[in-house]
Amino acid sequence: MDSVTQMALGAAVAGLVAGKKCSPKILLAGAALGTLPDLDVLLSYGDPVSDMVKHRGFSHSLFVLLPFSLLLSGLWQKWCPTRFSFTQLWLLVAACLITHPLLDAFTAYGTQLFWPINTPIAISSIFIIDPLYTVPLLIVLLASLLWRDRMAKLCGAGLVVSSLYLGWSVLAMNMIEQRVEQQLAGTPLANQPVFITPTPLNTVLWRIVVKGDESYFEGLSSLLDDSTNIDFIEKPLGTWPDGISSEHQQMLAHFTGGFIKYEQHQSELVATDLRLGMADYMPFQFALANNDLAKGWEVVSPVQINSPSVRLKHIPTLWLRVLGNQDIDANLCHISECPSIGETARN
Repeated sequence: MDSVTQMALGAAVAGLVAGKKCSPKILLAGAALGTLPDLDVLLSYGDPVSDMVKHRGFSHSLFVLLPFSLLLSGLWQKWCPTRFSFTQLWLLVAACLITHPLLDAFTAYGTQLFWPINTPIAISSIFIIDPLYTVPLLIVLLASLLWRDRMAKLCGAGLVVSSLYLGWSVLAMNMIEQRVEQQLAGTPLANQPVFITPTPLNTVLWRIVVKGDESYFEGLSSLLDDSTNIDFIEKPLGTWPDGISSEHQQMLAHFTGGFIKYEQHQSELVATDLRLGMADYMPFQFALANNDLAKGWEVVSPVQINSPSVRLKHIPTLWLRVLGNQDIDANLCHISECPSIGETARN
């Protein structure tokens, strides 16, 4: 999740754990602890693919954060004495640190909760920025500064509301999963890998990617749609060239769970993470190989390709699709206006 959300979550958790000992300083400390795991973005692993794959790695691991919380609590108690016992202080520090990666695991990116075991967790039920999760936390934190005698209760109330919304996101995702299963049943795509994730800033409109053998199928489904039918657009997956091996390609394939496509841009072969982004806005694209006319395909040092800027016309189009306008396809284009884009797959 974004830094503001993680800071708000950390502050609210600290306020709840502190109870009657809560103070503005405790909320501030909780906010700092809540964003601490994301400081790994300051580390460089040598190339953009490694930076992507290893983000949310060791700094988000429960195996690292638990012992680190003991160390941090000991240093805090030694250098900044508080009214807390060591056990209370450790619970506060550990709770603030651990809720960060647990929340991150609900997004689509991939969080390595059990590093060094390289198994990214991505429940994918909430977008990386979702105001309906964050705003309740911010409101109770502001209220707690006004009614300081109720700080802990207000923080607890905010956490209940945000947690209920998180639970709703899982329920909403399950409803979309049922739609997809019903539509694909009895078709060649019935047993193919499916990735489902919410579109930006909401849990009403969902993006679905179905991975075929040579193509992938992308569609949108809103909980406000009149019909549960999903119009899928078929797009080519591309292939990795035979005869060459790339460590970075293998890293990406593992990290994305195979949801990756390959396209040739002039002489470059670009790999794109299909899980993150939508329409033309795919933030994680990397040039991994180059086609030399004399030597054929050769692996190159990864270069990240900049995604196009968001077009203003797509903002109201996305909103209309959230509200259930099924004339808008996965390219955020009105189907009646763009009949030539892609190929629709229906059951």
